[in-house]
Amino acid sequence: MADSPYLKDDARLGDVIAAIQAMSIYKFYKLDFSGWSDRISGDPEKCEHWKQVFVEHPEFFRLDAAREKASLVARRQHPKNYDVDARIQIETKEFRSMDDSQKVRISRSPLSHGEMASLIQTAVELHSRAMDQAKDRRWWLPVLTAFIGAASGIAGTLLGVVLT
Repeated sequence: MADSPYLKDDARLGDVIAAIQAMSIYKFYKLDFSGWSDRISGDPEKCEHWKQVFVEHPEFFRLDAAREKASLVARRQHPKNYDVDARIQIETKEFRSMDDSQKVRISRSPLSHGEMASLIQTAVELHSRAMDQAKDRRWWLPVLTAFIGAASGIAGTLLGVVLT
């Protein structure tokens, strides 16, 4: 069983939570990696780091078909009817009547605070489970240590008997 991506580094849970927060409420639901990197960490040069986070956490994030942009899975379920400039939802009829230059300013609506909190809680729980599983896989270490200690004690005793 492969190690959980939540355990790759100490900052991973924080990175996932930060990405969920930014991607939940930013006016556009989908950006390229450099754009998300700038939005999340303030450094567009960390785009490879963020791409790795998005790829390794498909429970929250998805890449587009060209694998150049990322979005939050939960937000992709919202209809594409959010006018990012007016910050309102528009009717489908209105969207269809727009020309292509206007449609680029339409996105999926931001998540509610409750939806965002639910995703963050899920990330915390998944991280906690990964930590528990990692601990469970090491159950044998104390047993092995005790066995080695006992074996060396017996070997020392036998060697002492043989040498005397």
